[in-house]
Amino acid sequence: MSLESDSFAGGPSTMNMPPTTLASYNLEDAERLLCVEALAAGGNIIEAAKILGVTRHALKRRIVKHRIVWPPRRGESSTED
Repeated sequence: MSLESDSFAGGPSTMNMPPTTLASYNLEDAERLLCVEALAAGGNIIEAAKILGVTRHALKRRIVKHRIVWPPRRGESSTED
């Protein structure tokens, strides 16, 4: 299954991101994946929040909820638990 990033946030995003492929319909996994991809594309929480169409506070809550390491430590990816 694939989600177009422009249509997901309810409007055009600030960046032209490629479609995201989800492994399942698990909502928590999808939310985590979208957060990780937006952080990687945006480079910081403010830009990632703009991409997702949420506030930076909402994104920060999701970073904590999904235990996403941000900013990634040297030699680590943000997808590690």
